Amino acid sequence: MLSLISSDIRIKYKGSALGIFWSMLSPALTLAIYFLVFSVFLKNGIPNFIVYLFAGLLVWNMFQTGVNTATGVIVDRAGLVKKVSFPREILALANVGAAVIYFGIQLFVLAVFLLFVGHQPDWAMLWILPISFVTLYLFTASVAVVMSAVTVYLRDMRHLMEVVLQLWFWMTPVIYSYENTIAAPLRRHGISFVYFLNPVTLIVLTFQRIIYVATNVKSTAVKGATLHILPSWPVSTYFYLNLAMLGIMVGLFLVAISVFGRLEGNFESEL
Repeated sequence: MLSLISSDIRIKYKGSALGIFWSMLSPALTLAIYFLVFSVFLKNGIPNFIVYLFAGLLVWNMFQTGVNTATGVIVDRAGLVKKVSFPREILALANVGAAVIYFGIQLFVLAVFLLFVGHQPDWAMLWILPISFVTLYLFTASVAVVMSAVTVYLRDMRHLMEVVLQLWFWMTPVIYSYENTIAAPLRRHGISFVYFLNPVTLIVLTFQRIIYVATNVKSTAVKGATLHILPSWPVSTYFYLNLAMLGIMVGLFLVAISVFGRLEGNFESEL
């Protein structure tokens, strides 16, 4: 699998002068645009908003990249699939593995940025991040594996998934505050659980809580106003929720592998 991951990265940046550094520049440009829009033109009042935003985009970029690149991988590698017998799900998992490499690079950039601005994460909660990351990996891998198989039969799924991911992004609290924007109306109607049916939500909130740290902040847009931007759950709640989600994702990954196994029987004829 490591050779496939390396191959995917080399192919993506073949002939490029900057190579893999584009994996830092592209998210950095996206980050700069969102920061400019929501901190200058449409002020949301969140201080150090770039740290809050970076923490959420770090999670989303890995999920989106892993799913997007894996969705059409079986079709793109049709020649290899038809000629060589091997576990085909490895192709999708290799793309997710490449997304992990990009995640690591962006995490390094974030760490350097935090050091530069003098912002410290919540060290007491840092040990929860590996649990949350493994949960993210398993969910990304589950979606990637299933979609790579489905796309063999329905080629439009590659394009549909791009649209779905755009909608999915706005259903995830990356560039807006969950507590300040979404939580109150959901609680009034007793349907808060619906928002957390999106597994990426909990992972994003966990990264934001640990990296951004603050749950309540003084608004920079309205003098004297206090913004409640992240859930004020104790450490134990974040831990147990992430642990429960990890258990669910393990089960989901096994189901995804099973579904792939059922669908791969006719790959050769469909390709």
